[in-house]
Amino acid sequence: MTDTTAPMPAPRAAAPDSPTHARRGEARPFDAILFSSFGGPDGQEDVIPFLRNVTRGRGIPDERLEEVAGHYRALGGRSPITAQNEAMIAALAAELARRGVDLPIYFGNRNWAPYNAEAVRALHADGHRHALGLVTSAYSSYSSCRQYREDFGMVLEETGLAGEVTIDKVRVYFNHPGFLAPVVDGLGAALASLAAEGHDSERVAVLFSTHSVPTSMAEASGPEETRVEGSGGWYVEQHLAACRWVMDQLHDDAPELPDCQLVYQSRSGAPHIPWLEPDVNDVIAQLAEEDAADAVVVVPIGFVTDHVEVVWDLDTEAKETAAEKGLAFRRVATSGEDPRFIAALADLVQERLDASFPRQVVTDFGGTPDVCGTNCCAGRLCRPTTSAVDSAADVERARAERLAAADAAAGGVGTAGAGSLS
Repeated sequence: MTDTTAPMPAPRAAAPDSPTHARRGEARPFDAILFSSFGGPDGQEDVIPFLRNVTRGRGIPDERLEEVAGHYRALGGRSPITAQNEAMIAALAAELARRGVDLPIYFGNRNWAPYNAEAVRALHADGHRHALGLVTSAYSSYSSCRQYREDFGMVLEETGLAGEVTIDKVRVYFNHPGFLAPVVDGLGAALASLAAEGHDSERVAVLFSTHSVPTSMAEASGPEETRVEGSGGWYVEQHLAACRWVMDQLHDDAPELPDCQLVYQSRSGAPHIPWLEPDVNDVIAQLAEEDAADAVVVVPIGFVTDHVEVVWDLDTEAKETAAEKGLAFRRVATSGEDPRFIAALADLVQERLDASFPRQVVTDFGGTPDVCGTNCCAGRLCRPTTSAVDSAADVERARAERLAAADAAAGGVGTAGAGSLS
């Protein structure tokens, strides 16, 4: 595989059988699944309130939010992600039933209704006490893993159910063959269609695309013991491992593989803050300007479903860039509702129900732990978490910080007895 991504230091390696990669979660009598996703607006009037939720605490004015709102408004104001998640949940329920696994699935979101808090209240009201958290993000980083663990921790605190309900997040699953095999097939089909049109493989560029994040967030991805200053952390390493595996699977059918590269999309935030690069549109333009390709295949390796960031950033903007530069364009579908991916989600559930259930792991990155390591994928603030070795410390520290802030705001009077994050 040819990878022309700008080199970054690698995070520190750990033995495949060390807790860094192989730590297993506590055995619990799991009785429900919390299927959690990002969320999306249901209509035009929801777009700005939804984006305020997404950017809460960052002080971004509505005028700037309107720039992103245009992507949703162009699609009628309704994100396809909710319907996609509902279809996946129905398929997962059927797959679990086929396997004889009787667990109800509750659906919650981080940024729009139905919210995670609603789902947790509902599962508690129905008598369930130990939920498995299944999220629609496959990789390790603050926004794709730890923030979900924080959401779970904060929901338990805010609902007053901490200590009565547990939520254990399943491992990140970028390395499950059920997630990657549909990508292999989609890429193979895209390359075959270009070959049928007369495109030489040497003139085709494969661009594996994922969500850009601040370089500081990438560096902090993964547990503390793997951290290396200036590296892309586990976030970049996991993506590169997934890309290598996908390309390796094509050797039998396509012995002469095109060049490929990991690129980024959907950058947001202040221009002076460094984010992972290069941008997919910049790479497409450069390929044309250097006469390095006649066609591009964009593979959204970092995404689970064809939601707005895929449909707009790739099917609209990247496709238009390719057309403007005279390059043929193909976009590979995400794994989404593919039966192999649904089966992978069921595997993730069964891994936690039965310690003897075989764990399917591919890529040269190795396995991934059920329980995250110390300070894993840390963010700017301390919030309660679940599913980490230091989750209990996170909860206590977050409570103490909230108490201190409330005490300062009240002039030091009347806050000593507060104990929740309501």
